Amino acid sequence: MTKKYGIIGCGMMGHEHVANINLLEGAKVSAVYDPVPELAQSASEKSGGAQVYGSISELASSDLDALVIVSPNYRHIENLEEITRYSGAPILCEKPLYTHPDQEARLDKMVEAHPSPIWVAMEYRYMPAIAAFMAEKDDMTGGIKMLTIREHRFPFLPKIGDWNRFNRNSGGTLVEKCCHFFDLMRLITGGEPVRVSASAGQMTNHLNETYNGEVPDIWDGGYVLFDFDNGMRAMLELCMFADGTMWNEEIMAVGPKGKIETRIPGPQRFWPPDLGEPPHAQLSLYPRSPKRPVTRNIEVEAEILDAGDHHGSTYYQHQKFLDVINGNGEVEVSIEDGKRAVKMGLAAQKAATENIVVDLDF
Repeated sequence: MTKKYGIIGCGMMGHEHVANINLLEGAKVSAVYDPVPELAQSASEKSGGAQVYGSISELASSDLDALVIVSPNYRHIENLEEITRYSGAPILCEKPLYTHPDQEARLDKMVEAHPSPIWVAMEYRYMPAIAAFMAEKDDMTGGIKMLTIREHRFPFLPKIGDWNRFNRNSGGTLVEKCCHFFDLMRLITGGEPVRVSASAGQMTNHLNETYNGEVPDIWDGGYVLFDFDNGMRAMLELCMFADGTMWNEEIMAVGPKGKIETRIPGPQRFWPPDLGEPPHAQLSLYPRSPKRPVTRNIEVEAEILDAGDHHGSTYYQHQKFLDVINGNGEVEVSIEDGKRAVKMGLAAQKAATENIVVDLDF
């Protein structure tokens, strides 16, 4: 039986979710809601005719098998609370789960009362290049000691209402943008962070912009360093004014036996057509002895690659979420995973803002 999905939030990422659900066998988007009617109508057309609802309560009260929250960050908690008043269906909620420490208690109360699984959308876990990295990291390194994640990319894209220009709405760059990477750090190291130091700020982007008389305060770059309870160390290097780079994400891990590295290009739609075909993601292996570096391309089926900006990861995530809906799988990115990624981001924001080392205790 085809499972019916409801989408809450029909902006750019909402459309990516619709496009990827369209590719799944046994799934369809049946209902959409967005406070901007034109966005909801566009998502309905993309889905092949989903019903457009005028409120979250109406959508959540309809006959649906799953709900997907793709609203602005600061709306996630209130959307979760409203959905769960009217529906007990499984939920996939985009990251970050929340944006302020005061919201954690509300989240816990909502989760305790909800009868069905909730999956936190950490798409980066499901990029094929990162999955290949995960499969070979231990053999290649002999046990990771140092992990570096580098994201060099384009600035924040425009959003409806310009909500992502201000920390109060997004949680701050190290929450909004980087909780993906902090989630990956926990996944890759298999440990929990115990302390963080950071240096970050607003360097280049948005300084000459104003919205209702306010200049954006969102950061566009920095360094974050975590120590983990298993002795591993991990660093994030973020630069959001590196539009000309070939690789948006690079992940490097080193251990006593060698090094492994994956490199992932930016969205295909941003690649200049006059430069030919966009590059494929790559995986490189660097054994220490004998020195025999090997690099191979990580390719993604064209139809899946074209369905969004995240190298197929949204599709592969939805495959697994559909298994959960059908009772054939387990949630792989839990509420606790989502909370810890947010806490890491908030701690990193605090470390950089106050120029201190912050201890973490989960």
